[in-house]
Amino acid sequence: MRVILFGILLLVSFVAPALADEKEQIIGTWKLVSVMYEDQETKTLTPVLGNHPRGSQIATRDGRWLALVTADNRPVPKTDEERAQALRTMISYSGRYRVEGNKVTTKVEIAWNEAWVGGEQVRFVRFEGDKLFIESPPMPHPNVGGKVVRVIVVWEREK
Repeated sequence: MRVILFGILLLVSFVAPALADEKEQIIGTWKLVSVMYEDQETKTLTPVLGNHPRGSQIATRDGRWLALVTADNRPVPKTDEERAQALRTMISYSGRYRVEGNKVTTKVEIAWNEAWVGGEQVRFVRFEGDKLFIESPPMPHPNVGGKVVRVIVVWEREK
């Protein structure tokens, strides 16, 4: 029995820091590097918000998540059609998040897409130095007419 208990404690001592690392690493303010949509039918990668989109990602220690991304070269909208286009050239949502291994789940409280409010956004994360890669599972996306894509977002930690 002691051997089993010791084995469990040993396992927890290795697994817990790895999980804590993911939770700790994601905390902070991140500046957008790129947003790519991978078409699940053709596997084509498209910089859907342009080559130089702007955005911020904030994950707080107490579990608050906020992401705001806009396309590059957006004009100031003056007409209803231009305002509709501005909505199509952004992504934004906020809520409470939790980290489980390499998966971040956000319970969406407010979003640019009302269909997301009340639901959960599941994203997969990985880190390379000061870069955070966030990837969605394949899903129909409202900014590309409901086409099934995987969203790949790269962030760089603000210093």
